[in-house]
Formats: sequence, structure tokens, C-alpha cells
Amino acid sequence: MKRLLRVSVVFVALAGRALAQVPLATSANAPGTPQGPGRMGLTPIVIGPSAPVPIEVAILRPTPVELTQVNEAVKKLIDSDESPANPLLKKYEPLLVLHPPRLNVAATYTQTQQRMGPRHEGFVETAKKGDIDLLFHGDSITDWWVQGEANKAVFEKYFRGIKTANFAIAGDTTQGVLWGLKNGEGQGFQPKAVMLMIGTNNSGGTNNAGTSTAAEIAEGIGAVVLEMRNDFPNAKILLLAIFPRGLPGDSVRDKIAEVNNIIARLDDQRHVFYLDIGARFLDEKGYFLPDAFRADNLHPQAKGYDIWGTAVKDKLAELMK
Repeated sequence: MKRLLRVSVVFVALAGRALAQVPLATSANAPGTPQGPGRMGLTPIVIGPSAPVPIEVAILRPTPVELTQVNEAVKKLIDSDESPANPLLKKYEPLLVLHPPRLNVAATYTQTQQRMGPRHEGFVETAKKGDIDLLFHGDSITDWWVQGEANKAVFEKYFRGIKTANFAIAGDTTQGVLWGLKNGEGQGFQPKAVMLMIGTNNSGGTNNAGTSTAAEIAEGIGAVVLEMRNDFPNAKILLLAIFPRGLPGDSVRDKIAEVNNIIARLDDQRHVFYLDIGARFLDEKGYFLPDAFRADNLHPQAKGYDIWGTAVKDKLAELMK
């Protein structure tokens, strides 16, 4: 009986952790099904096929055979138990059962609304023309570096004279970047270096992202890195940790920190170089420095972009040699 209870406790812990990290599959998460109505009546998002994921960040997924073997073993243990606790074990047997994880939307080739229309088409045309040495990619945090006169001035301060392109789009996610790369944004040119930061929009409930766990976001980022490695085999990728957002104590900061801890494993010091500059934006109490970020505690202002430029300029110059 003691052995059974010990085994049961282990399976409860494993099942609980698995369910918390990768919940049960649902039909709404199957590839080819709409994820939502889209913003303001726009075209619905249709989940695309899964992308390859680097082993360093891959979520542990039992095979169908392993699921069957584990669950049969659990059932046999419960059925053979004759202790007074047997009714409870049978009552809570579903908690001891391992389930297949849901599809990780963050690691799929999904055309987000951001990648529909003229901006994506413009990126494809830019890619076809080639002659790009440094590619910037991500979401609004990267996109807005070249939006507005103050931000543009900071960009010019650090990257004047370099052949750059910025394929980041505000509001986008890992799955949107994956789709864009697969559909023309990753073909036609071979940059010397790429600076990538993506994933903050996967960390909360948005129409395009849904709610992803830290492990799922990290897997999505890993898929983007792998896609870029395939598209740009000679490029050096500067993978930035997701910047902090919100206020000290906000749960989203913990999730982002967990994501960053996982994606740091992608650093191989040959093709991928991980860099965490988030602390540069914060004071000793964890609040954003005055005038560095907007009131939303998410997007940099000119001062924040200046801090960013200072932090990456030398590293990018090194990677582009």
C-alpha cells in the first residue's frame, strides 16, 4: 500500500505539472481551425501547421505508446490495491492519468492579422531586392524604433551607414513571425546579422496570441530562431531576452523571466548569441527609469531606445564582421 501511495503521489505531481504547463488538447486548437473572429471584424485567424522546434527548448511530449503504457500501469496499480484508500484512488484516478499536451499555437506557421496586407507585402518586396546586412525582427517594441522623429533619430545615431531592414510589426507574435518568414520575408537576401526579440504579445490574452505558458512561448521563440537559421545560414542571430513589462510584482514579469531562462539555452556562441539587457531599463526597485518607457510600462521612448542602442551596438558590430 505504501508503495502504491508513493507511486500515486508521483503520478499526481507529474500529471499536475503537465496539465499546468501544457493543458489538454481541444478541437479549437487544431491546425486549420479559426482561433478567433479577428479584430474589429477583420479576417479570422486560422491556425497553421506546427513548426520545427530546437531540442533545447522543446516541451516534453510523451508519445502515444508512452501515454498508453503509463496509464495502463496506473490503472493496474489502482485496481490491485486493497487498502481503505482504494475508493479515493479510484475517485481521483483522472488526476493520475497523463494526457497529450495541446497544440502549441506559438510554434505554428499562423498568419496573424499583422501579417495580412500591405506591410507584409512590402517586407516581401524588400526581401526580394536583397542588399540587407542587418535585419531587425519582432513586434511593436522593435517596430516603433523607426516610427516617430525622436525614435528615428536614435536609430540613426546607432545604425547610420548600415544596410538595415526592419520586419517587426506592432502586436505580432512568434507564430506571426514564423508565417512571415515562411512566406517571403525570409527569402531573397542573406543578412550578416539579425536582432530578434519576440514573445511579449504571447504572454497575455490578445486576439492573435491567446494565453501561452512560458514553456510554450519559449518553444515558439525557439521555432523562430530555427527558422531564421534555415533561412539565413550564414547570419549571426542576436537573440534578445524579452524586455520586462508592467510593474514590480506583476505576474507577467515572472512569466517573462521564465521564458528568458529557457531561451538562454539557445545560445551556442556560434550562430545564436543570447543577450539580456532588461535590467538596464530599471531602477534598483524594478521600476522603469524616468522617461525610458511609456506610461504603459511596455514600449520604450527615445531614452529607452538610446539605452537599447548603447547595449547592442558593439555586439552587433562584432557579429557583422
